[in-house]
Amino acid sequence: MIRIGIDLGGTKIAACALGDDGVELVRHRVATPQGSYEQTLKAIEDLVRRVEGDVGASCTVGIGYPGSVSPRTGLHRNANSTCLNGHDVVGDLQNQMNREIRGANDANCLALSEAFDGAGAASRVVFAVIIGTGTGGGIVVDQRILVGRNAIGGEWGHCPMPGTDRAERRARPCYCGQFGCIEQFLAGPALEAEYFRHENIHHPLEEIAGRSHANVDPSARALIELLCERLADALAVVVNTLDPDVIVLGGGVSNIAEIYSRTPRLIAQRIFSDQFDTPILRAKFGDASGVRGAARLWGEPRSSID
Repeated sequence: MIRIGIDLGGTKIAACALGDDGVELVRHRVATPQGSYEQTLKAIEDLVRRVEGDVGASCTVGIGYPGSVSPRTGLHRNANSTCLNGHDVVGDLQNQMNREIRGANDANCLALSEAFDGAGAASRVVFAVIIGTGTGGGIVVDQRILVGRNAIGGEWGHCPMPGTDRAERRARPCYCGQFGCIEQFLAGPALEAEYFRHENIHHPLEEIAGRSHANVDPSARALIELLCERLADALAVVVNTLDPDVIVLGGGVSNIAEIYSRTPRLIAQRIFSDQFDTPILRAKFGDASGVRGAARLWGEPRSSID
């Protein structure tokens, strides 16, 4: 069986086909139509047809998307790609393409991919985090996504940032309607804005991280130290609550090397334990992990998406 995965992002839609052995057969990506639900569905359909044409077979289709589906209404909610909200995304795609399609939150897809054959392949409980333009999380137990009663399992990025007071949180409104979410402190745009507030100069996060690593910019160095402190605050809550076997990081912020050397020591100081030996690992498949996880929605066990 050949499985197609679709990763629906705010700026791009990626598609790949996986063989039974997990080898990627083909990959394509297109820009996400901005603000148009109908054009977004059409772009996904076109990608599926293109991939099937390349592999010469009809395939299963799984899609990873931002946000989640409300158990109460069956409609999409909480997506930062706001044109999706209020629609039955998977249902509409199924009707449009006349086939069964499976869907899950994009961070859940990252977690599923890494639990199958990625950085968490040897672990029962995998907590995976996307820290990029936004911030989200997913939990996989025995290669099954933990969706949760309210379908928000792992939505760590929209918890209040630990260690902040009310004034700090009120100063950082989130698109979700809350204030002071972890996303508003750890995501790439938030870090770039923090640097700008200190230096009145805009640098991309990758450049800020490079300047910190080269030790040529004290403000950049201070920002990366602050990132590690805040990430430790946020992950310590996960460790105390879930105590996962591994924490896997994806997204652009995960490419900052200091996270892996500094953050574990800081978490150890914050948790209710005399030890912390949980590995914090970069996603094995990097930016490809989400799309691979979407394809894996058709893997075993079936109940991984229930």
